[in-house]
Order: sequence, then C-alpha cells, then structure tokens
Amino acid sequence: MTKLLGIDAIKSSKDFWKKLNRLPVVSGALPRNLKAALEKTLPPRLHYKVVRRQAGMGSLGQPRFVAIAEWKGGCIAREAKELVPSSSMWVEGRTGAGQGYYERAISNAVRAPDPFQQVVGGWLVRRLSPDSNPIDIMGLARYADEERLLHAMGSEAANVHLGSNKSVRGILADLNKKKRHWLESAAKQMARAMEREWNKYRKS
Repeated sequence: MTKLLGIDAIKSSKDFWKKLNRLPVVSGALPRNLKAALEKTLPPRLHYKVVRRQAGMGSLGQPRFVAIAEWKGGCIAREAKELVPSSSMWVEGRTGAGQGYYERAISNAVRAPDPFQQVVGGWLVRRLSPDSNPIDIMGLARYADEERLLHAMGSEAANVHLGSNKSVRGILADLNKKKRHWLESAAKQMARAMEREWNKYRKS
C-alpha cells in the first residue's frame, strides 16, 4: 500500500500543477491591496503570474486569486481570498465587511501555525500545494478510511473555532443546554434559508 500511495502522490502532484497552470490568467488590473498581499508571502523579486480559481462550496462567489511561480526547480503558489463577514452577522441581521476575529481565532488554536497563512489588507493568503490543498472526498482512494478522516476534520474545525482555552467552560455549558439533534436541525434550517436566498438571487 505504501508503494501505491507513493505513486498516487507523484501523479497527484503533477496533476495538481497542470490543473492550476491551465486556469485563466488575470490580464487586467488586480484588486486593491491584492498585489501586496500575495507578495508578502512569496520570495522577493520573483516573477509570477496570477490566475483566477474556484474551489470548494463554502465560499462560492468569493474572489480567489492565485500567484504561481517557479522557484528553486519547482512550482510554488499563493492563494488570496477576500475575507467576508462572519455568518454570526447574518444570524443577527447585520451587515459588515471583513472578519475581525479570524486572526485571533487562528492564533489561539492549539496547532502548529501555518507560516504562510496571513491576513493582509482584507485578503486571506495561504500556500497552495498538492500536500496542503483541502481534501476532495470524491477523489479519495477506495482504501481510504472516510470515517476517521471526517472525525479528524471535525476535531480540527472545533479546535480552530474554540477561540481560546478560556472559552471551553462556557462552550460546554451551552452545549449541555442544547436539545438532542440540535445541530442537525440547525443545519437543515440554514440549508433551507440558503436555498431561498439562492433562488431569490437567481430570479433577480
């Protein structure tokens, strides 16, 4: 299995960069502060191209730009995604810009920090590579342990959203007050609301 995983990893790496380099290059002027945001995490004085990228379901519609360059015999990439307000503002019926608590939540999470993940001028910048890209569930090999993977992903999501160790007691107290299946019910309610908004947007 180790040999198979090694072969799959090499093929995945080649496919990743081919797919990324086929994306349309941005020909016009870049959005405000984007150039500075991308270059802050790239080696200095490096020639690069910027492409548009669409990925995932949670941030469809958000502008995503990727700087791709060759460095020391290989490809490197940095993606910049415009920050949007937290969904908590939607719940409270408010509007806003940016995401004020993002950096605080990431810095307080109990994890090894990603040195390339930064917020610069309203843009979230991170490294893109075959071994750091979000996992595509549909692309997993048949011998993958999906249950174990999803448990790890859920644990990491909870870890990041914890905010700080001081919040643990309050979070647990709130969870103990919840009725059974509250999360499933809330998710379905959110899905219905999103469908209504999408249909309204599509007809406008």
